[in-house]
Amino acid sequence: MSVRRLHPVQPGSFAFNAENLAWAKAKIAQYPAGKEASAVIPLLWRAQEQNGNWVTKPAIEYVANMLGMAYIRVLEVATFYTMFQLQPVGKVAHIQVCGTTPCMLRGAEDLKKVCQHKIHREQHHVTEDGKFSWEEVECLGACVNAPMVQIFKDTYEDLTPASLEKLIDDLAAGRKVKVGPQTGRHMASPEGGPTSLTDPALYDGQRTFTRVEPPPPPPPPADETKK
Repeated sequence: MSVRRLHPVQPGSFAFNAENLAWAKAKIAQYPAGKEASAVIPLLWRAQEQNGNWVTKPAIEYVANMLGMAYIRVLEVATFYTMFQLQPVGKVAHIQVCGTTPCMLRGAEDLKKVCQHKIHREQHHVTEDGKFSWEEVECLGACVNAPMVQIFKDTYEDLTPASLEKLIDDLAAGRKVKVGPQTGRHMASPEGGPTSLTDPALYDGQRTFTRVEPPPPPPPPADETKK
């Protein structure tokens, strides 16, 4: 994992718009007094969404002030989690390619080559039209659906180089895309369909079950010292 630093070019200020400010105040109110700092991740995420999907230094300071936190504490959160982008990203899609072992074994290197071909040879470069960027990240938590990528808050799983190319082309053209597995399977269900608990009788309401309680434990032996 590389060192993550703030972008050298920063805007002069940041403030939530009226809608997001009301949302942030409601979110903070969900936490007990003195625990407002627990809202730091959702507030940073909302700030990122409002700011073109990247987090700025003024946004970090703004969130810190709202939560009564030291700036460094919020900076630590923003730089630790790869869900927070610290520099401008593609307006249509910033593609995070999972490169951890399960995805690597299932073809993540080929997905990276697609991004290098379709977007830019190097990570964190925005295309000339401002639409796309990409990076490799650590585990995104969908190992059973490897290989996969995350675009902003959505994941796209069971990818092949061809399906990733199509995904990028569809996004570029403004076509609607399907979130989740790209092979037709339902979420994390087994490839090829279920292999256990397939007997229809399990679900037709005819099976009955009688609970059998275990026998009570034997009484403890009498305490001989009390005789």
